Amino acid sequence: MITLQVNGELRQCSAGLSLEQVLAELGYQPRLVVVEFNGAILLRQAWPSQPVMESDVLEVVTIVGGGS
Repeated sequence: MITLQVNGELRQCSAGLSLEQVLAELGYQPRLVVVEFNGAILLRQAWPSQPVMESDVLEVVTIVGGGS
């Protein structure tokens, strides 16, 4: 297990996962979120190959649909 900071909270997840896998393990639907990874917006196509390590910092913003 590794510890990450996710939206300001310490969270644990399995070691050796990609960002896409971490998001799923933490209960996010990857197609419905935007991720800032260690201070930079990370393009969705990079998520499957982006390793996540101990102490990485994620800001996960859920996309909410709506209209007027």
